[in-house]
Amino acid sequence: MLDFITFGVADCIDILLFAIILYYVYRLLKGTAAVRIFWAIAILYVLWKVLSALHITMVGEIIGQLISVGVIAIFIVFQPEIRKFLLMIGNARILRLLHFHKKEDTLFVPEINAVVRACRRMSDSKTGALIVFEKDTPLEEPIATGEKLDAIVSRELIENIFFKNSPLHDGALIIRNHRIAAARCILPVSEREDISTDLGLRHRSAIGVTVLSDAVVVVVSEQTGSISLCRGGDITHGISPVVLETMLKDIFVNKKDDVVATKEE
Repeated sequence: MLDFITFGVADCIDILLFAIILYYVYRLLKGTAAVRIFWAIAILYVLWKVLSALHITMVGEIIGQLISVGVIAIFIVFQPEIRKFLLMIGNARILRLLHFHKKEDTLFVPEINAVVRACRRMSDSKTGALIVFEKDTPLEEPIATGEKLDAIVSRELIENIFFKNSPLHDGALIIRNHRIAAARCILPVSEREDISTDLGLRHRSAIGVTVLSDAVVVVVSEQTGSISLCRGGDITHGISPVVLETMLKDIFVNKKDDVVATKEE
């Protein structure tokens, strides 16, 4: 029976921190093969504690040694996941409130209008596109992989970049500080197993970069012409240009934290 008399503030903080870490670990591993390894380690740890409590020393000692050695193996096996986890913690809303990397608070209305107009035309012509709006998290690594442009955001330029015969069409276009920073950028691809097989590399890249940052990504499917918007690892499919404009303005103009849009049939 728990002794609630000795349960204090420190215990509350301990439980809260554990819950936060568990949430981010679950969010990171959800839908990936790594979650199976995580559960295997968790089961071994619980089994070790049970055997220790029952004073079953031999098997418990063997499992204990496996766990102690396995700590090093965890850092090796989960190296990509640990990096993503640290990035997710760094991108948490509570840390962004500290304004370590505060950007110029200017509305994105002209850029949104240009992107929406371009997506409408590319959707009609089934031209694939991957457009990233950088927010508070710097996207230095993806930008470094592409061709730096530093150009004004316009419908004509966006369409020319993603034109099928253009040398810049394969990859992502990144908008930073109201300008097109680079094109043909390589984004991290999500390895989640719960992603629909109907989604291609563009959609997986959109999910991957939005899991690791607070970026907002617009995707136009080359196969169907369908427009999607991805944010925080969640993707909304089959939206019209009107809904796309509403969602983007809710994020950048109206500053709504939770964007909800209904998928159009």
